[in-house]
Amino acid sequence: MSKLIDKMNEALGWELRAINMYAHYAANVKGMYRLQLEPLFQKEATESMAHAGSVRNSIVKHGGICVTERNEQEIIHTENYREMLEYALDTEIHAAKVYSELMILLEEIGDTELYDSVEQIHLVELRSVEEIRLLLG
Repeated sequence: MSKLIDKMNEALGWELRAINMYAHYAANVKGMYRLQLEPLFQKEATESMAHAGSVRNSIVKHGGICVTERNEQEIIHTENYREMLEYALDTEIHAAKVYSELMILLEEIGDTELYDSVEQIHLVELRSVEEIRLLLG
């Protein structure tokens, strides 16, 4: 069970990182791209908040203790919108990978209820990956 809790805490750490990163980029995006990217970054921060809540509740349900620190990967400050999108893409790819690994663990232990919930989050992460890839051209 500790392997499951560890993987859920890893996912939580990525979500906490994404909340901070997207909020930071929403505040710092400038120029003509601000009209499109500021709402996108705000939406992604809100989405990450919801994902973090779901994961946090699942950790507690399984008797674990939730991390309170974000993933340690540095959040790079930039005002370059392409760099923001590239960092966002990297974050979403990492998060999708962690959720994919979490789904494998859940399948092994037979927790179908949590599997379904994590699968929905995973699909949202994959959608974000594709959306950001399209924005990057």
